[in-house]
Amino acid sequence: MTGPEVLDLGREGIWVLIKVSGPIMVVGLLVGVVIALFQALTQIQEMTLVFVPKIIAIFIMILLTMPFVGETLSSYTRLLMERAITG
Repeated sequence: MTGPEVLDLGREGIWVLIKVSGPIMVVGLLVGVVIALFQALTQIQEMTLVFVPKIIAIFIMILLTMPFVGETLSSYTRLLMERAITG
């Protein structure tokens, strides 16, 4: 494998990482912002209030995106194996 091919695989791996983790991170961010606004409006300053809704939302998002994540990782793994076989 040449240097540019390795860089292409690395770049593709970074894009796969962004595609797989992006929706889950966005949901975590949105839930955190909504709860922070709720805390600011009600003046409830409980630090642990953020964790339970965020964990539940992220868990639900993982369940919803599992087929997409599996297909994306499977296609990237196939690409890696094809490149490894062809040299």
